Amino acid sequence: MARIISIGEAMVELSATEQPDLWRLGVAGDTLNTAWYLRRLMSRNWQIDYLTRVGTGEFSQKMVDFLTAEGIGTDHILRDPEREIGLYAISLKDGERSFSYWRSASAARKLADDAGALDAALQDCKLAYLSGITLAILSPEARETLMAALDTARAAGTTVVFDPNLRPRLWDDQATMCRVIEEAAAHADLMMPSYDDEAVHFGDTDAQATIARYLKAGAGHVVVKNGGGPMAFDGALGKGDLPDLRPETPVDTTSAGDSFNAGYLAAWLMGADCHAAIMAGHALSRQVIMHRGALVPAAIHALD
Repeated sequence: MARIISIGEAMVELSATEQPDLWRLGVAGDTLNTAWYLRRLMSRNWQIDYLTRVGTGEFSQKMVDFLTAEGIGTDHILRDPEREIGLYAISLKDGERSFSYWRSASAARKLADDAGALDAALQDCKLAYLSGITLAILSPEARETLMAALDTARAAGTTVVFDPNLRPRLWDDQATMCRVIEEAAAHADLMMPSYDDEAVHFGDTDAQATIARYLKAGAGHVVVKNGGGPMAFDGALGKGDLPDLRPETPVDTTSAGDSFNAGYLAAWLMGADCHAAIMAGHALSRQVIMHRGALVPAAIHALD
């Protein structure tokens, strides 16, 4: 059985409902969202695992129970006796989301403190997936530990996929964020940045500039998301571009990029080329943004 492991922080999610002042309680987080969609898109010949660190309290256990019920492996979730999982709430205006976080002391900030546990989790793994948020919540020492573990896994045949997912509020400053993200590119076989974020924080003038920068930093291949606009890719898997893709007026853009990544990776792992994988990612993302919240079962059903 081939195995994918997604690495990062899962949190309790509060999302608005159509009834005022009534909030829905869930579990989500960028890398968890991608793992959740991958589990629904991939056959049972694929094991989808999640690597994080949680506490021992009720909400941490609810999260582990949720993942188990959803078919996502929890064997590599570490327990912290002193910390708990974080919390975030989604606010919406015209379909665009903003977030309020309570995560400064979350257990996930220590997910990479145990080098032995990381090596064990990554052993015999087909694909490892992480994001800039994964790196943002870690100490500098823990980032180095995680990068070293990923390099060991890559040498043994693991494909490393990295979404920069730039969130400056999580970093000490923008300069640190940009430096760490570009350093991480050298450890990635596939980068999946979003052009609008890259333009704001790196000053890229177009998707080709984003591609060139990450290839120069050492990434193997780069696919640039563009919110329904023209997309481009280049690197070890070939070069190409797609014109404007069919847009939607979103209900909630939460998990748009996370679900795109899952759609792309599922198609690519099952043999699709980059063009077809992009179309698969776009089709899933279009469905997801028509619903509230990060994890949308109806989006998968719409693809059937």
